[in-house]
Amino acid sequence: MIKKTMRLFTIAFTASILLTSCYSYTSVVGAGAKGNTEVTKWNHYLIGGLAPVGVSDTKEMANGSEDYTIFTRHSFVNGLVNAITFGLYTPTTTTVKY
Repeated sequence: MIKKTMRLFTIAFTASILLTSCYSYTSVVGAGAKGNTEVTKWNHYLIGGLAPVGVSDTKEMANGSEDYTIFTRHSFVNGLVNAITFGLYTPTTTTVKY
């Protein structure tokens, strides 16, 4: 019985590690990006993303452009930092293309 439970636990744990994904979302401002210039910054959150500490200003990152695309994601490195700090510090990455 214990072997069966441990095997089931091992399978569930392995599946939870292998089947995770990084979330991302894209926002288009105006007509969207017209050039190939990209600016990337990290956003800083505490307690699993509940308390923002430092969030990037996308208008400033677009350098005055009225047409740009914002891509925000929780990358592998962001997830690794989140795991190392046990969810106390949860960064995301924002890229603005204009």
